[in-house]
Amino acid sequence: MKVRDDVNLSRLLVFDTDPALHELLAPVLQREGRSIQDAYDRHEALEALRHSECDLVLAGQGRNGDEGLKLLRRVRSIRPEARVILTGGRDPAGAVAAIRERAYAYFHKPIPTGPLADMVQLALDATAWRDDIRVASARPEWITLEVRCKIEAAERTTQFIREILADLEPQTAEDVAIAFRELLINGIEYGGKSDARKRVRASLLRTSRAVIAHIADPGKASRCRPCRMPPSPTPTARPPSTSNTAKSTANAPADSASSCRAAWSMSCSTTSAETRYWR
Repeated sequence: MKVRDDVNLSRLLVFDTDPALHELLAPVLQREGRSIQDAYDRHEALEALRHSECDLVLAGQGRNGDEGLKLLRRVRSIRPEARVILTGGRDPAGAVAAIRERAYAYFHKPIPTGPLADMVQLALDATAWRDDIRVASARPEWITLEVRCKIEAAERTTQFIREILADLEPQTAEDVAIAFRELLINGIEYGGKSDARKRVRASLLRTSRAVIAHIADPGKASRCRPCRMPPSPTPTARPPSTSNTAKSTANAPADSASSCRAAWSMSCSTTSAETRYWR
């Protein structure tokens, strides 16, 4: 075990059995104000957690393939305030398991170093985050989440959605994830008014030929803005029109997604370049 910097404000633990991954992530994660400790097996990682403070754990695969999830559960008992970012294979079921276990994020290998670096910084800056994403139902083909009205929560949710779609063609998965993020941020900013006491209910249904997303927020549909679709190349898109508004009768209760009044849905074909929106 080696420590690259001894005295810093934020303490990171990187666990993976692959030395090449440690070498890859070293320059990505090292920044002023951080110390990074490497562990190459689960026992070594647990010893580090017991004897050293830790703000964030980057937990990869062990020799049995599921060491990351096992380590996450142990982190919860040893360092309950530590954020855990899991890494592994292209595994939608693994991503769902990570959400259920309240991992901060999940990334499949080969790890995109830029997005990972951004997520690590987001995690280190986070304060109250543990209950930001609630699981209403979760299977790889149908997941429903209640997301707190915070941009940080939207970014984390979007990354989980990317991983749930990771078995699709990469460009298709990214197009769907970006469109999903736009709808989710619409709900958070314009429906929930970025009020952290409120939640947006986000669902994703996968079929053999399409991915269907449904976003329900606690605000009025008349206050939603049209989605900004990503630049080409992307599926042909029809953004929702703000002229089609939903009627409202009462304010949504704080910290609730059950009485959402505004909803948008999106269907993306996985076999053709087509994306549809409707209210």
